[in-house]
Amino acid sequence: MSLAYSKKRVSASLTAQNTFSDSVKIQGGAILELSGTWSATVTVQRRSDGVNWRDVTNNSGVAEAFTANGQLAFNEPARDVEYRFGVKTGDYTSGTVVGEFQQ
Repeated sequence: MSLAYSKKRVSASLTAQNTFSDSVKIQGGAILELSGTWSATVTVQRRSDGVNWRDVTNNSGVAEAFTANGQLAFNEPARDVEYRFGVKTGDYTSGTVVGEFQQ
């Protein structure tokens, strides 16, 4: 896994299960963009307590997860909320997932 950082941006290349990007604090609008050639399920997670990661869910309560390249746009009104993306144990088959949070 390789990582690159900036104040409002986090990117990662994921090539294994149980691998996540570093976290980024987001307030306001942001976009997660996934690209690459891969076979996996990528999950987006957030934490507001600095300890416990929870899957981000949509309005129906379903976890925000990707099985193909795409984008997720969202708005975070709270301060000090961290986000990350990654591949949970058992959710990786092959390839490289390239992802980037942009605010």
